[in-house]
Amino acid sequence: MTTAEPAAHGPHSYPHRPTQAVVLAGGQGSRLRPYTDDRPKPMVEIPGTGTPIIGHQLSWLAEEGVTDAVVSCGHLAEVLQEWLDQADLPLRVTTVVETEPLGRGGGLKYAAAHLPHPDRPWYATNGDIWTRFSLREMADFHHEREATATLALARPRIPWGAVETNAFGHITDFIEAPPSPYLINAGVYVFSPEFASLLPATGDHERTTFPRLARAKRLAGFPIPQGAYWRAIDTAKDLTEAAKELAAQGR
Repeated sequence: MTTAEPAAHGPHSYPHRPTQAVVLAGGQGSRLRPYTDDRPKPMVEIPGTGTPIIGHQLSWLAEEGVTDAVVSCGHLAEVLQEWLDQADLPLRVTTVVETEPLGRGGGLKYAAAHLPHPDRPWYATNGDIWTRFSLREMADFHHEREATATLALARPRIPWGAVETNAFGHITDFIEAPPSPYLINAGVYVFSPEFASLLPATGDHERTTFPRLARAKRLAGFPIPQGAYWRAIDTAKDLTEAAKELAAQGR
């Protein structure tokens, strides 16, 4: 259920912390077949949980103070809508379906137009992300930097073993699945109210809106805290790894 702020510090004490979010759940998930033959990617169940990815996401958003979510559907939208209609959800959910492909930026703009409070900040997340970290801290980070958009940043593990060598070319060590030396876009965002108006009607905002904001120093990056769980569910192997990690955590 939604986590309430202490009485002395109610939600109105933190107007920069969003209470609304967009979940982009329209992907086909071709690399997750056969799991996605009869369901959209966010409806794939995390093994051992009995809950699809989007169920985990909506619970997490509610725990972080979100009361309203807009779910943008696409591939096999009716399967996702039916599940949302029947599920006991901890927040209010509205679904929207693109009548024609709008691209990532256009789809985000279309979904944002259905948020209940267009004059307030909002979160967004890709529908294939399974994570747990403090969105409230991310919203504070976004507010302190006066950013228009803030991206969560993750440091995923490289899926191959790495080899270390010395200057002479001798191999000195083998490292299994080391952390990437680069931070990546983790698919979770905080947006200020004006961000929606900067999105293209069609096309990809990551090639248009984000670069413009970066040049204007209005785009911030929030590193997901060390030890916080994050995984993008792209392939069947990701599902297997998520199940192993879940078992290891005893959750």
